[in-house]
Amino acid sequence: MRTWRDGDGTLTVGTAPGAGAGGQAVPLRIAASYRARTKGLLGRDGIEGAMMLTPCGSVHTFRMRFPIDVAYLDRKFTVLAVTTMKPGRLGLPRLRARHVVEAEAGAMERWGVRPGVRLELKPAPATAPETS
Repeated sequence: MRTWRDGDGTLTVGTAPGAGAGGQAVPLRIAASYRARTKGLLGRDGIEGAMMLTPCGSVHTFRMRFPIDVAYLDRKFTVLAVTTMKPGRLGLPRLRARHVVEAEAGAMERWGVRPGVRLELKPAPATAPETS
């Protein structure tokens, strides 16, 4: 089982047969700490790419400034459900969901994200500290 850390990464769509936009790489922001998950997309006017909240089984859009697409993922990163949420809404918890990916409304459809599709999520390689 992978231990996730806050940071950047890449989301690749279409690692299952019939995935649509297969192999499209999307910039990803990973929110794994309590603080990062709590903040999420709050206070932003938009996002380029997507944000993964982990562990996470439900989300809300209170105090959000824009509508978002939400994909609920299981342990193997298979999409369980995709929904679009307007600001000021409370999403239903998904019992098997372990991760949630959020993006601006309409992005999931463009990327081919739908139930049954498996996503590949990779953190960016850690950079070694510089020594003098």
